[in-house]
Amino acid sequence: MNQRIQLASIDDQRNAEAREAVRQRISWPANLTPANVTYHSRGHALIIGASDTVEAAARALQGSGLASLTLLTVGSNEAAAPLPEPASSDAASQDALPQGHAQPLVRHALSTAQRDALRISGHLGAFEVHIDDGGNLLNLARAFIDRDHFDVVLDLSVYPVMATELPPPGYVLLDWTDVDRRRDAVDAVAELVGEFDKPRYFQVNSDLCAHSASGNTGCTRCLDVCPADAISSHQGRIESQIEIDPYLCQGVGSCTSACPTGAIEFRLPDTRRQQDTLSTWLAAYREAGGQAPVLRFITHDAQDAEQAAGITPAGHVLDIPLEELGAAGHDQWLTALASGAAEVRIQAHPEMPPRLSAFLADQVSQAQTLLTALGHDPARVQLLAVGDAEARDALPMLTPLTDQPLTLNEPNKRARLNIVLARLAELGAPSGQRHAMPQGAAYGSIQVDSDACTLCHACVSSCPTPALSSGGKVPSLNFREADCVQCGLCEQACPEDAITLMPGFLAAETRETRQVCHEEAPFECIGCGKPFATASTVANIKAKLADHPYFAGDAMLRLEMCEDCRVKDVWKTMIRDPDAQLRI
Repeated sequence: MNQRIQLASIDDQRNAEAREAVRQRISWPANLTPANVTYHSRGHALIIGASDTVEAAARALQGSGLASLTLLTVGSNEAAAPLPEPASSDAASQDALPQGHAQPLVRHALSTAQRDALRISGHLGAFEVHIDDGGNLLNLARAFIDRDHFDVVLDLSVYPVMATELPPPGYVLLDWTDVDRRRDAVDAVAELVGEFDKPRYFQVNSDLCAHSASGNTGCTRCLDVCPADAISSHQGRIESQIEIDPYLCQGVGSCTSACPTGAIEFRLPDTRRQQDTLSTWLAAYREAGGQAPVLRFITHDAQDAEQAAGITPAGHVLDIPLEELGAAGHDQWLTALASGAAEVRIQAHPEMPPRLSAFLADQVSQAQTLLTALGHDPARVQLLAVGDAEARDALPMLTPLTDQPLTLNEPNKRARLNIVLARLAELGAPSGQRHAMPQGAAYGSIQVDSDACTLCHACVSSCPTPALSSGGKVPSLNFREADCVQCGLCEQACPEDAITLMPGFLAAETRETRQVCHEEAPFECIGCGKPFATASTVANIKAKLADHPYFAGDAMLRLEMCEDCRVKDVWKTMIRDPDAQLRI
């Protein structure tokens, strides 16, 4: 299954022809989402930084199409000016200045303390800039230009005010000493006037989300990996919900790959369509006579840069073009291997934010651990360094695991992943053991304390997947590990602290089967004999209500009755003694 191949037997020209046949026959699904997010910029710009660089930038921008320039300087020889009083609101001032106006220029020197208290939030056309002045938030746009916000921010500071790894549109970071980039950056700022459209990249299905339940917080994987800080947890009417700010989102895609349930997905193309295309491409490549295909996941921009430089990958390398590398995670890489790819390579590029780099490294680690657990060589998935042409074009050292296409008919993301893992298990030699996964991976089991569990099933109602279920005729708690995403909601919901998470991937068939975690005989009503609870549940309730006056004396027997018999007993008591309820 991990058989070494004869390198000399691979005809690279034949592979290149097969690759071209695939491209001509099947196009990779593009992001066809209509542009439905619009930025409105009037051209009121804020420039922040040291005095000399800010003044130089202002001179470069003077006379451009910007409506106004506000300069905030730090480090000048002059003493910092006192903060201005906020201007009164004037609706007319919100409109753009007439054509041919003299570009207003506002200067203000900040003290170091004021610079440290500077806060910026928002995006192109709507940057809110405040200074915390002793607990009072001063709106600098209102104070300086009589507007609610600035439209564009040019930050020349050594330490940017907005520390986001991926700054929002309209926030331009520039090292003024970088002469090569300076002109392009200044031109870009000058052009940020008008209306700009972009796609709403993602859609969120709250019904699939494992973020919260019953007031508890579970999965936070999408929050942890977004380099643009576009994702937040919003307290709704009942539960906290994940929200994506479409104005901050820049389509990195790591959230959709990190989401274990498919609650967050690209609108177009969605994850399922990408997976189906992977399998279709590999089948078409084989039909055209290609051998030992290697799939390289690469961004459109990186691919265009290679083509502009005249770089053509080796014939056996099939490029998978993505908006950003985060749009495909280990589930798609493993899909490629289960569909007949010999290897998967992920091409890093120089512009990756740190959180995206860390996310990809984690996804590669997860993929390699799963391959090892299922009896395959972990080297089948590799992350390529920037500019590593030798690794990019290297012949695969292993034969493809299969030449049979993989069909993924399931609409659910986790179900599709389980099909892929089952195929890899068939093609490999699973260890039968539980393997430690990188921290936070969505694989694992639960341990249930049978002595503490009362089968109240609070865990079942909190579970966002089919992993936990109640029994049929016999009260029980059942669990299927393949569906568990280790969100922890069951552990938090359990009133008896009877559930403990057990992270790790179990490379055995029992992962796919439903197991009984706890089971009890039903407790039968002492009135009519109908099963209505478990013995442990009744005993637990009796212990907690032992001192309640409503259940004093013989009334305690009501806790051993079903709901119908309990009501009947209450009415019988009231008929015999109408004043009984008044004495409680």
